[in-house]
Amino acid sequence: MNRGIVTALSAIGIAQGLKILTHKKDTGDWDWKPLFQTGGMPSSHSAGVASLATYVAANRGTRHIETALAVVFGSIVMYDAQGIRRHTGEIARLVNDLEDNIETISGDFPSLEYVKRDKDLKELLGHQPTEVIGGAVFGILYGLASALMEDRKEN
Repeated sequence: MNRGIVTALSAIGIAQGLKILTHKKDTGDWDWKPLFQTGGMPSSHSAGVASLATYVAANRGTRHIETALAVVFGSIVMYDAQGIRRHTGEIARLVNDLEDNIETISGDFPSLEYVKRDKDLKELLGHQPTEVIGGAVFGILYGLASALMEDRKEN
């Protein structure tokens, strides 16, 4: 099995699991939902790509093309997670608030035909910069640990 793939996928899984603990710390409630949701601390996207880039760099060296690919694509993923996806979630929050306001106003104007959606738009899509950094730090440490464990097995 490809150790880089195993490292990245397991980092994603562990980061998702850590979201349960950070949710408990933030809210005081145990909840399994963060395990299956996007957004939150730490970013599993960042953890996955950072662990892969670190693992590749530790095994192939920082000057190798595979390291460059992992770092560049990882940077794009992390930028997207805290930029575009986060802004999409913020827009969804505004649309949900707007719909609530329209619902309130429609009560005052019977001729205004308003049909409420069954459910709101999903608001937690991306990450705050600290969540991306948290995932990246976890991923770097995890990728380094994976590379070191592999080196010990080979020696």
